[in-house]
Amino acid sequence: MSQDSTKDRQADEQDDQADEVVVLPVIPTPGKVFFPRISTPLNVIRKMGVRATKYAVQANQDVLLLNQKDKDEENPGPDGFYRVGTATSIADSYDPRDGSIRIAIEGYSRAIVLRCFETDDFLQAEVKIVHEELGQSNQAKSLMETAITAFEEYIKGNRQTPEEAMMVVQKEDEPGHLADSIASFTSMEAERLQGVLDEINPIKRLQIVVELLQEDLELFKLDDKINTQVRKSVERTHREFYLQEKMKAIQKELGRGDEQGDIDELREQIEAAGMTEEAQEKALKELDRLQQMPPMSAESGVIRTYIDWLIALPWDKQTESEIDLEGAEKILEDDHYGLEKPKERILEYLAVLQLVKKLKGPILCFVGPPGVGKTSLGQSIARATGRNFVRMSLGGVRDEAEIRGHRRTYIGSLPGRIIQGLRDAKSRNPLFLLDEIDKMSMDFRGDPASALLEVLDPEQNGTFRDHYLDVAFDLSEIMFITTANTREPIPPALEDRMEIIELPGYTEYEKQKIANLFLIPKQIEAHGLKEENLTFADDTIFDIIHRYTREAGVRNLEREITSICRKVAREVVKSGETHHKIDVGVEDLTEYLGPPKFA
Repeated sequence: MSQDSTKDRQADEQDDQADEVVVLPVIPTPGKVFFPRISTPLNVIRKMGVRATKYAVQANQDVLLLNQKDKDEENPGPDGFYRVGTATSIADSYDPRDGSIRIAIEGYSRAIVLRCFETDDFLQAEVKIVHEELGQSNQAKSLMETAITAFEEYIKGNRQTPEEAMMVVQKEDEPGHLADSIASFTSMEAERLQGVLDEINPIKRLQIVVELLQEDLELFKLDDKINTQVRKSVERTHREFYLQEKMKAIQKELGRGDEQGDIDELREQIEAAGMTEEAQEKALKELDRLQQMPPMSAESGVIRTYIDWLIALPWDKQTESEIDLEGAEKILEDDHYGLEKPKERILEYLAVLQLVKKLKGPILCFVGPPGVGKTSLGQSIARATGRNFVRMSLGGVRDEAEIRGHRRTYIGSLPGRIIQGLRDAKSRNPLFLLDEIDKMSMDFRGDPASALLEVLDPEQNGTFRDHYLDVAFDLSEIMFITTANTREPIPPALEDRMEIIELPGYTEYEKQKIANLFLIPKQIEAHGLKEENLTFADDTIFDIIHRYTREAGVRNLEREITSICRKVAREVVKSGETHHKIDVGVEDLTEYLGPPKFA
């Protein structure tokens, strides 16, 4: 598009003239705005415009270029046009005989449409030709400089603007002409340019153009910022892709396998582990971090270990826990002699559990001297309820992290022993035996007994959060049982959460029965002997209990029987006879066990 001043009216004459009213044929310009003092070729295609153009050429008449409100409407009526257009003379025309017509136009003034009417299948408009007021450059000097500066910035951001535009604009010495010239060189939408054309006042028109330029400059800056970010992101992505592919090729040559295959396998394991939504989201997030890291980095090993722990936990795996009260009673009787009151209380506990189906009652705590069967009672309950058995010894534990785990910021950190036990149990509803709960202590690293308060509280342990995992795990399905030798060292807050079941020591008669029914058959089998190889008289067992052991339980009694079984096993091997029989009497105890320890 070029600038032309051949149709300039003399400024002095225009100042004195009143705005004239004329009738001009209308050439619709859908989606396009033409400004005064602009010379350009125009290809007229629509039938209404072709007829108007031919009429004007034949009558040697000027035309009105008028922008449509709806650029897609083929035959708009009088109301389908804006009210301000451009009065234009036709410098030349050419008819290619294809239904269109090509003309060279020279705009010379704004024209305000007073009324629009249709004649001979084209529109004509009665318009008022606007003669622009000149000589206002001094009043708008600062505004003109601002407009030229803004347009210079606009050219830098808009590659569609021709290079000669800046030279043409700088020659303008009137604010109205400058506004029209700048607007004609921009690629703004027709609606915005129509707003410039509509403004008759030159200074206000230039202000509108400056505002439009500043709006576009802000968009250019934002667009440049986004393009820069996208370019950097694409470059980084391409670089990472290239390096990852190269790393895969190197690893393949070194025979280290496909790292991506390991990532895909981990992703499948995470999705199949049945994790909670929180845990799965955390695992996938860490997996994405692992994928971006070099395999040999120290951090990748830490993340891999963390993901393996999450996968290994039994999030949705549990054993079928069905309680058969008669079967449970039989198991307790078969495994333990005596202990009538403790077994009765255990059966009551299991009966309630069978009815309510929920572990909301108090935690059982077996208190008694060493060797009375506290731990073995826990194992029997696990068998009776069909649960996996996990034993955790608390003797000497004095660090809270033993229960809750270490945070992952520490080197070599691991989950607490509760989570470790669940992984070993491979079910989310095992029987957890917390052994020697009275042997815990505390120091500057924390109080493990306080950490157990949450674990053993049915109202809180549904959202137990291990420091290492940092995701909630439901412990409410676990059956907790604790053991202690004495009640005094147990913290009151912890004791309040448990129901104490006292296991008193055995009488000598009960010990003799336990030895005959449990201990002697167990040790004979453990030492590879047969029942005919070794027999004990009742007096012998009583003498061992009375003169070689003095305890509430039967642990030392079993130890003495074990000593006798070892010596008998040696004699059987030396004799060379598998049916070699030895009867141990009271008089033989000195030979097998040495002199009596107690008078």
